Amino acid sequence: MSAGYDQVADWIRRFAAVVAERKEELTRLDQAIGDGDHGTNMDRGLRKAVEKLDAVEGDDIGAALKAVGMALVSSVGGAGGPLYGTFFLQAGQAAAGRSALDTEGFASMVRAGVEGVQTRGKAEPEDKTMVDALLPAAAALEQGGDIGEAAARAAEAAEEGMRATTPLIARKGRASYLGERSRGHQDPGATSSALMMRAAAEAFADPS
Repeated sequence: MSAGYDQVADWIRRFAAVVAERKEELTRLDQAIGDGDHGTNMDRGLRKAVEKLDAVEGDDIGAALKAVGMALVSSVGGAGGPLYGTFFLQAGQAAAGRSALDTEGFASMVRAGVEGVQTRGKAEPEDKTMVDALLPAAAALEQGGDIGEAAARAAEAAEEGMRATTPLIARKGRASYLGERSRGHQDPGATSSALMMRAAAEAFADPS
């Protein structure tokens, strides 16, 4: 079982839609420990990403994801643009030339994206960043199985990682300046990452 190009494109569109729907929530989370613009920035960037996606010709998943990554890098302010842009650029590199993804392919793609984010942001587990949602998601995908089931398992792992950021003290980014005061707030980047993985689970629920 595999997810084709159309399902991957559906994933990005679903991610953009849920961020648009919940941008005020993401912004509120960011107001507590960051610059207060994560929801607004991600909404703007993903709208641009969908425009770029719609203009991609052919069925190369890697090319589509690289277009998404470039759109995010160029249109999202703050840390979100470089980090999410890097995620999709690295994921696109891992998926280059593919028109479909099996579970192993999707897992490799997500792992490459997470490693790109870690290299770019220098974040480790429990630093209270998007990595706390993405690393568990990548590990869940690497357990294998049907891609729909694996994507659902990854979404649950990402959501668990997201919730686990609340008691942590931030060690990276703007939130780290708050020290102890960052404790008790859910990380906005981990939240948007969990939304991204849930969007994938919904898009891949009925693989071809």
